Amino acid sequence: MTGTADELVLFAERGASLWPLLWGPLFAGVGALLEVTTGAVHWIQWFVVAVALLGCAAVWVSARRKVYLVRLTTAALTQGRESLEVDRIAAVTDVGAPAGARVLGGGWAVPRKTTEIPVRLANGSVVLAWARDDDGLRDALRRLVEPEPGHVE
Repeated sequence: MTGTADELVLFAERGASLWPLLWGPLFAGVGALLEVTTGAVHWIQWFVVAVALLGCAAVWVSARRKVYLVRLTTAALTQGRESLEVDRIAAVTDVGAPAGARVLGGGWAVPRKTTEIPVRLANGSVVLAWARDDDGLRDALRRLVEPEPGHVE
């Protein structure tokens, strides 16, 4: 990953929240409560179910947090497992998405429930960034890489 920990984060999406970790234990708790109404409760089995489902959910949440991560700092745009230095980004405004444009993050297509954001690189090629909040990422990228009209450097 590019950059240091003290860089300013301009935009971020975690990829997944931690609340799915509660699904398994809640399911096991409901199962145990239903068993209470019928007589004998198999506490050890319900505990094993809760731990097993918690483990599966933990693997799922961890993977989503790596694959669907979106993070823009002053130095790099990170999409999933890929980082792109901000210095390589030339434009975000009025960039069309050509057929076959490479998707940042290593996938064949932008992840489900995200919107593509065409980004022109300094070498003239176009890549597809993506985010659930596409307007937020587009605005943050625009402020970072494109000078404001009338702004002289």
